[in-house]
Amino acid sequence: MLNNSQWTVQKILEWTTSYFKSNNIESPRSSAEILLAHVLRLQRIELYLRYEQPLNKGERSSFKELIKRRINREPVAYITGEKGFWLSNFFVTRDVLIPRPETESLLEEALLLLSGDSASRRILELGTGSGAIIISLASERPGNQFFASDYSQKAIMVAQKNAGHYNLGREIYFFVANWIEPVTTELNGFDIIVSNPPYIQTKEIPGLEPEIYKYEPAMALDGGDSGLCHIARIINHAHKILAPCGWLLLEIGYGQQDAVQTIIDGSGEYEDVVFANDCAGITRVVKMKKRVV
Repeated sequence: MLNNSQWTVQKILEWTTSYFKSNNIESPRSSAEILLAHVLRLQRIELYLRYEQPLNKGERSSFKELIKRRINREPVAYITGEKGFWLSNFFVTRDVLIPRPETESLLEEALLLLSGDSASRRILELGTGSGAIIISLASERPGNQFFASDYSQKAIMVAQKNAGHYNLGREIYFFVANWIEPVTTELNGFDIIVSNPPYIQTKEIPGLEPEIYKYEPAMALDGGDSGLCHIARIINHAHKILAPCGWLLLEIGYGQQDAVQTIIDGSGEYEDVVFANDCAGITRVVKMKKRVV
């Protein structure tokens, strides 16, 4: 057993990694590093420069509490209060879904549509959550007009905090909405609408990892009995507020491509439908252009 003076950065990382492994915690080493860096207020890379540094009593106590939370399967992002996405870090709370790497595919497709000309375009994100997508778009493509909605007022507050952190609070208009229902004629004519709606079947949620079903907001996960109710709702109504030849981009779930194509065909409102894969080669994004009558 180590005495207190022997609990160096290196030793405590080794012990925590082993402990996490024995409790089947995903990515045990990186989880240990992120949590310890958070306690010590360091960047992860700095831990390696301080391998022999002992932790004081307060640091050990704080780290122990974070270990307990992780063993209870609380996501690292909620413990530290932040998550990296694209080129930035975003504040997250349990009121918002944790941004995921696969969603960067949705962002990439939107960025492609916003490249190539200098015209100012109007972009709306439905269900913004932490604001990671719309803030990344505004950072990468300044000069456009950005709007973002969410059903949750608490989520909007998190998104506004993130926008303010990157000095984009005045560049993005945030509002509470149940998808497109409150969007008035004054806001019509969006060139791009982007959304990562809930798309998990209700019956599948209890079988997800505890980090997800125990901690992440159910309303951001639950896509109804089919997993497609929100996707269908957006597809069937978004054309009403899209500009002529405007684009709708959606993140979709694994194995949903054919069903989503059927919904699009049934609406009769879109053309030039394209599906795109995420970094794992899974069909993750669908984009479609409003049909001009």
